[in-house]
Amino acid sequence: MSTAERLIESTRELLWERGYVGTSPKAILERAGAGQGSMYHHFKGKPDLALAAIRRTADEMRATAERVLDGPGTPYERIEAYLTRERDVLRGCPVGRLTMDPEVIASQELRAPVDETIDRIRERIAHLVEEGQEQGQFGPELDGEAIAATVVATVQGGYVLARAAGSPTAFDAGVRGLLSLLAPRPAG
Repeated sequence: MSTAERLIESTRELLWERGYVGTSPKAILERAGAGQGSMYHHFKGKPDLALAAIRRTADEMRATAERVLDGPGTPYERIEAYLTRERDVLRGCPVGRLTMDPEVIASQELRAPVDETIDRIRERIAHLVEEGQEQGQFGPELDGEAIAATVVATVQGGYVLARAAGSPTAFDAGVRGLLSLLAPRPAG
């Protein structure tokens, strides 16, 4: 792995663990095993490196979500697969955690990949709800955008509750509750 790659990966990990303010250039260099001038050789500074790390994290999260949401199965099954996919619940969401970082939220540039990722996931889920309505799996009364926002809120809120409790139980309960509300009703 190149020095630039090690710097990006180290920054990604540190942002997830400590947030932007808690991620010092010194910590990045130590984690990456890189020399003093390495960060400034490859990046303009901490904001530039953080942006590269945030973009990579957001791109990976979006790709993972899209793989599941575009996978096989009915619209309900794909939403279910997204909600129940393997996650390190107690560690939290690397993108969702960035939304709680005042430095990231204050910077339009750093916030943009976070916003784009959440928006794309919501759009994809809303489309699945509409697809399910066309197939008669979901009732016409469902608002695809509202359901998509609820799915994202359940996942992000589930991370928070699980971390607070020190157990994935709260996350799992939220997912089960949402799935029971979305479950296709038998025709008749």
